[in-house]
Amino acid sequence: MAYREQDSDGEKILIVDDVEVNRMILEEIIQSMGYTTILADSGENALEIIKESLPQLVLTDISMPGIDGYELCRRLKNNDRTRGIPIIFISAFDNPQDILEGFRLGGEDYITKPFIPEVVQARVGVRLRLYKANSELQETNRLLQASVHEQLEQMETEKKNILYAMANVVAKNANYQKEHMKRLGRNCKILAQAMQLSPVFENKISDTYIDTIELAAPLCDIGNIGIPIEILQKEELTEEETAIIRNHTEIGAQLLSDLYVSSDYNDFISMSIDIARYHHENWDGSGYPNGHKAENIPLAAQIVSIADRYCTLTANEACTGKEAMEIISTETGKRFNPDIYKICCKILRQLC
Repeated sequence: MAYREQDSDGEKILIVDDVEVNRMILEEIIQSMGYTTILADSGENALEIIKESLPQLVLTDISMPGIDGYELCRRLKNNDRTRGIPIIFISAFDNPQDILEGFRLGGEDYITKPFIPEVVQARVGVRLRLYKANSELQETNRLLQASVHEQLEQMETEKKNILYAMANVVAKNANYQKEHMKRLGRNCKILAQAMQLSPVFENKISDTYIDTIELAAPLCDIGNIGIPIEILQKEELTEEETAIIRNHTEIGAQLLSDLYVSSDYNDFISMSIDIARYHHENWDGSGYPNGHKAENIPLAAQIVSIADRYCTLTANEACTGKEAMEIISTETGKRFNPDIYKICCKILRQLC
């Protein structure tokens, strides 16, 4: 047996046959190639061996008592852990139907008895090289995907940082308190967590939703980046200036929409768009920009609306949390969702 693989890296080949002499012959042929052999006298024994250690190739007899070669192949190919292991069937028969059945179940090749060493060596060598090449390709793809994912995450982080930087500029231009946007995000998260426990909202708010709204809420007024500073800082506005101010909802939504891409980043951007566009809509339909009312207003925008009102009222300790909720109560049903207001009252001590 002159054939010998020069690049064998300790590959293990599992030989499954209920006839001892067949196992011995195949073992001698395979070992002459420089590979390690593992012997099993039944399909059941083979499965136990594979649980402990994965071979790089399986040679299995078809006709065996208990779990035969076909059933062994079916089980291995239906298991994610063992699906990629190539299988070569062994049989004393060369019936085309037997061969086709083996291929249908996922087998890669077929050899017949009596064994011709050169044929066994050639087919084993080919299957192992293909298996090794496929494994290397999968690892390369895994590393590539990991690299791409890491780069996308870095890009998304950079985009978020840019958005937050813009939001900070907007807050400064509008004379917002430095901590206002942080408080808004935090209070939106606290409120969303409480709403998740309510039968009214439990099916609408997930853990991911809670994390996302904390990040998205501070971008609610990012559209003010397109509003002149002198108008933002003016205390009394004309009708024309009020119309200009109100346009910040569409400016912000459009700015964020331009960043919308096909990735997980969409959850953050999608919610940010809803918040930027609709956080000035009122429960009774009297708000802007579209006059949406009640449940037609995205839930995230409803949460930000009432949380923003609370943060504004309590800024610089202008009023206590209790006093703020009393003021908000007079606006509930008009500006705010009554169900969200009730939850706010229950968690008042948790709000910052």
